[in-house]
Amino acid sequence: MAAEVPVYLIVGFLESGKTTFLQDTIDQDYFQIDDNTLLLICEEGEVEYDPNVLRRTHTYAETIESKDELRPAHFEQLRQKYGAGRVIIEYNGVWDPRDLKLPKGWFINQQIMMVDGSTFDTYFQNMKSVFGNNARNSEVIIVNRSSTDMDLPRIKRIFRAVNSQTDVIFENEEGELDAFIEEDLPYDLNAPVIDITNENYGIWFLDASEYPDHYDGKRVRITAMIHKTPEMPEHSFVPGRLAMNCCEADMVFLGYLCKSEEADRWRDKSWVTLTALVKKEYLESYGEEGPVLYAEKIEPAQPISQPVTFS
Repeated sequence: MAAEVPVYLIVGFLESGKTTFLQDTIDQDYFQIDDNTLLLICEEGEVEYDPNVLRRTHTYAETIESKDELRPAHFEQLRQKYGAGRVIIEYNGVWDPRDLKLPKGWFINQQIMMVDGSTFDTYFQNMKSVFGNNARNSEVIIVNRSSTDMDLPRIKRIFRAVNSQTDVIFENEEGELDAFIEEDLPYDLNAPVIDITNENYGIWFLDASEYPDHYDGKRVRITAMIHKTPEMPEHSFVPGRLAMNCCEADMVFLGYLCKSEEADRWRDKSWVTLTALVKKEYLESYGEEGPVLYAEKIEPAQPISQPVTFS
């Protein structure tokens, strides 16, 4: 039978701090196991692994020189060479994680993305699709070399647009930056009806996803396209907008379930201006509690051609 092998996949551009993060993690007491560890290094930066740390943690490093070596048989051969019970992969920053094929029995136990906050804008503007590929399945995104001078809410918004389930952590030289992530919203949460403009739709959607309590019992007004499928509950639809995460080829529909006795009157893909009461409820499709809209007024609206963006 194939061995069950947990894999820790660390992604991010060269010099984003992957090696430093991994070396610190490997040396922690909580990360120790009885078996050996195989460390696959897919690119080498300025920081090198301390051989003393590798030796005392029973970690054996092998370098993967090219994508041609991303072969399940090669990986399994290396694992058996060292009798490793788990594998850590420091992935190449410009390789697509979807190209990584694992041997039978191996599974991604955790994917973490490392980001250099000081070079984020340069890389993001020039390599958006690569950022999206790395962030899409990362359970945690660590933005190191951060500072309060940066637009941290914007960076967090960009990553959460790609992966709504990821945990974005900002760090500077002293540790985590927790006090600077709350964003000044571009609309009044205490207004009788919160008007969500076209430009602010993405901010509203992500904020409501992360902080549904902010909107529980509030009324919102949005302009959106109706999405309907046979699987949706009776008397309901999803009003939403197409959003561009990182590039035009990477579009996603963002919307929350809306309940309305008038749902049958509106066709799929029709545009409306919706005024609705928001309630925080558990939905199976959400997998957790989240915003559910209760329509109070629905009016026809002109289509909006510009996709939602987050940067």
